[in-house]
Amino acid sequence: MEKFDLIIVGSGPGGYVTAIRGSQLGLKTAIVEKESLGGICLNWGCIPTKALLKSAQVFEYLKNANDYGINVENVDKDFNSVISRSRKVADTMSKGVKFLMKKNKITVFNGFGKLSEKNIVSVVNDKNEEKKLRGENIVIATGARSRDLTNIKQDGKHVIGYREAMTLKKQPKNIVIIGSGAIGIEFAFFYNSMGSEVTVVEYQNRIIPNEDKDISNELMKIMKKKGITFLTSSKVLNTNLKNGIVNIEIENIDGKKEIIESEIVLSAVGIKSNIENIGLEELGINVENEKIVVDQFYKTNVEGFYAIGDVVSGQSLAHVASAEGIICVEKIAGLKVNPIDYDNVPSCTYCSPEIASVGFSEETAVAKGYDIKVGKFPFTASGKAQAAGKSDGFVKVIFDSKYGEWLGCHMIGEGVTDMISEAVLGRKLETTGHEVLKAVHPHPTMSEAIMEAVADAYDEVIHL
Repeated sequence: MEKFDLIIVGSGPGGYVTAIRGSQLGLKTAIVEKESLGGICLNWGCIPTKALLKSAQVFEYLKNANDYGINVENVDKDFNSVISRSRKVADTMSKGVKFLMKKNKITVFNGFGKLSEKNIVSVVNDKNEEKKLRGENIVIATGARSRDLTNIKQDGKHVIGYREAMTLKKQPKNIVIIGSGAIGIEFAFFYNSMGSEVTVVEYQNRIIPNEDKDISNELMKIMKKKGITFLTSSKVLNTNLKNGIVNIEIENIDGKKEIIESEIVLSAVGIKSNIENIGLEELGINVENEKIVVDQFYKTNVEGFYAIGDVVSGQSLAHVASAEGIICVEKIAGLKVNPIDYDNVPSCTYCSPEIASVGFSEETAVAKGYDIKVGKFPFTASGKAQAAGKSDGFVKVIFDSKYGEWLGCHMIGEGVTDMISEAVLGRKLETTGHEVLKAVHPHPTMSEAIMEAVADAYDEVIHL
């Protein structure tokens, strides 16, 4: 039986990052993966979806090339080539993780990993061959999958999850997307851009309900102009397949029911942790609300076992899983570490325009009792945005009136997912509004809109 200082079960952005950091700290490390290195993020999530979205953005650019003085005729897309490019990007990234494993001398075991007593991990490969490993420390990083609801039963062909949505062999004439979180909205943008008729059904009274209300309202306005239909305050009662068409029964907040038809239904109602049949019950590891219970450094109630990422409570985001894994393994190695501040984790949605946010929304800040200053700067007033032909959206900032604490930052616009880190770092360093104002921002850039929004909050805005 091979022995390791550290064994990670799952090689997603939580697992493989944990493995690399563990190896850097001198721990003999192994990783167990049942599918492809990189997990869902690299193979079926973050990366391939961004490749699809980039193709959609390029297609939109070409269709609107005349706006830039460029004559382009007979613009069309090859849907299968778009899908193929996405898979190639994912494959390239997975190979990159394989290289990192080799570079950092991490042993990779392919197969399904199950935990047992005495810190043993049993690995069964696709040939049903079993190998047992012993680990001084074992980190559970098995991730999550698309949640399957009884009234929206996925069949993988007509009622699908995000995996199938990335690999359809034929572009659907129409598609109904259930759920308007990041996954639902990104696919709504993609299929709308490709030319499919898109309807989004959302149970809450606004789309992307976890974002600031102003962001939700702005995105709905923009996406409606693109031709996307939204049914908010609505729920799906059931789906039935008839003659290759899905009938979706929907009920709104007033109790009114209607049936709409669609070639494809995408269920984007959330994710479910992959914690079944991995030995948690036998070991007595505590689980609550389908999540493994851990302390602030990701230790379970059973000595030698830890858990990170989508299997524990908190934001289900790749960068969160990576950060949790690094903190977990540094704590194991005896380093002095601080817990993650989950209030300062950025969230990004990669539709067009993009959305990025960190900290409290205006509604949350008020509910917490803060006396606030709010500033907004629209990209219509940005020279860079106007020159780029991408003037939709705005930056919104929220400050505590008393101490100047940067409570929240919310953006919608071109490339804002690359801008949000200024607010994350500023909040981490306890930067005040006046300090942001006195930090010279380059012109013309999209990022100077952050400074302008702060200036608006303090009644010092120049370009409005």
